[in-house]
Amino acid sequence: MPPRHVAVIMDGNGRWATARHLPRAAGHSRGVEAVRSTIETCAQRGVEYLTLFAFSSENWRRPADEVSLLMRLFVSSLQREVGRLVENGVRMRVVGQVDSLEPDLRRLIREAEQRTAANDRLNLTICASYGGRWDIVQAACALQERALRDRGAIEFDEQLFASGLALGFAPDPDLLIRTGGEQRISNFLLWQLAYTELYFTDVLWPDFSAEQLEAAFGWFARRERRFGRVVGAVPS
Repeated sequence: MPPRHVAVIMDGNGRWATARHLPRAAGHSRGVEAVRSTIETCAQRGVEYLTLFAFSSENWRRPADEVSLLMRLFVSSLQREVGRLVENGVRMRVVGQVDSLEPDLRRLIREAEQRTAANDRLNLTICASYGGRWDIVQAACALQERALRDRGAIEFDEQLFASGLALGFAPDPDLLIRTGGEQRISNFLLWQLAYTELYFTDVLWPDFSAEQLEAAFGWFARRERRFGRVVGAVPS
């Protein structure tokens, strides 16, 4: 069985291009092909949720021309790919500080979310202008606002708090894949990754193929997930 929820940090586009003496833009463009392959493979394998870290809140610190390129690529990808998502039964959501994105991009995001809202084969979440610390803070602020509105303290637990996170509609990821050789989570889904299996590969994102994804699934299948319990005590 594949993981129910797969999260991916797509790293290495720039290094892929540099190694080939190409502009970084070429790496980002080639990375879109890896996104398409990953979505299609997850849908075929019965993965229910796929979450992609497309643009972090820290990525705004990159050179302005590269940020502009990434935004244009996001726009063109939405225009080109949303029809394919509809055909393949993929529901798309974008989470993060979406208000910081350009108006035209926000409009395309709303349209894509509306067009795919009835699909249920695969739940695709794109994290854009997203950070795990921001996510936790915004969930806490939402609970505070609710307490003020209700004029009383809220007795909340982990489940209630998690429901206020950007991915409150999804189960926690079972498998995190990070390409590009780095072995850190880089402020991604800090709350949700508490018991996630972490798979790191040296493969740069533009080279991440369906075969690479299947290798990650195979590694995951061999993991023994105990969630703090002893061997044999994990519920199925």
